[in-house]
Amino acid sequence: MKSLLNLLTLLILFSCSKAPKQESQSEPNPSKKIQRPLAAENGKFFEMQNTRVLFGGEDSTLHFDVSNLTLQENQFHYGIGREAFPALLSPEFITMEAADTIWADSTRFLVGSLNGETKAYSVPDLTRHEIVNDSLGGRPIMAAYCILADLGAIYERDYNGKLLTFGLSGYTYFDEQVWNGLDGFVFWDRETESLWWPLIGKAVSGPLEGVTLLEMDQQYWEDISWKEVKGKYSDVKVLASGQDFERPNSWPKYGDVQSLVEQFRK
Repeated sequence: MKSLLNLLTLLILFSCSKAPKQESQSEPNPSKKIQRPLAAENGKFFEMQNTRVLFGGEDSTLHFDVSNLTLQENQFHYGIGREAFPALLSPEFITMEAADTIWADSTRFLVGSLNGETKAYSVPDLTRHEIVNDSLGGRPIMAAYCILADLGAIYERDYNGKLLTFGLSGYTYFDEQVWNGLDGFVFWDRETESLWWPLIGKAVSGPLEGVTLLEMDQQYWEDISWKEVKGKYSDVKVLASGQDFERPNSWPKYGDVQSLVEQFRK
């Protein structure tokens, strides 16, 4: 699995390091699109106990229930299973002084500042983790970045007192009508095991299908260089590089989420 993950990471970095930034809306060139493995052709969608599922790992309990999937099966890529990427659950941080010995002034960061607390997440580290479950100024948040679409943002994780913990499903998805047809990683949340596609900002299957991915108000976060971080903030906690963690075998799940669906569905 590690060798497969390393190969996938190298492919992504090689093919997508020059992906256009968020503001680019130029038309994609189909002749130059990267050929990625189609999940449907590789048997990642199948029936299990009369339910349509998406492969989530060698353990059958890890498969995703996609019986109410709103995306097209033939537009999913890859399928290495959940937990392959180390989406962080309890991130560790270093000081600005320590980070300044590591990062060049031009390094790109997502920076959040709320209630007197400032945290910075380097895009190189986010490229590895994709998702960092964290808190900022006492508020549960998620810093996320997808190198395929060059899309980074900080999101809220508190849905009226119900906290969601996000991870990577092991899949990407594309739609020619969305984000110039670029692939974007598909998330999942532990508490309901719904799938989310951040390029459209909502859950696309599971109990929370249609619920909005809550991007934090942009007055509280920004996408800037390390030089700008140092010039703007006097005290900032910087995500430590090289983190990994032991994946949990179980976690709390929400049974009734109907009120969340009614309130947060787009």
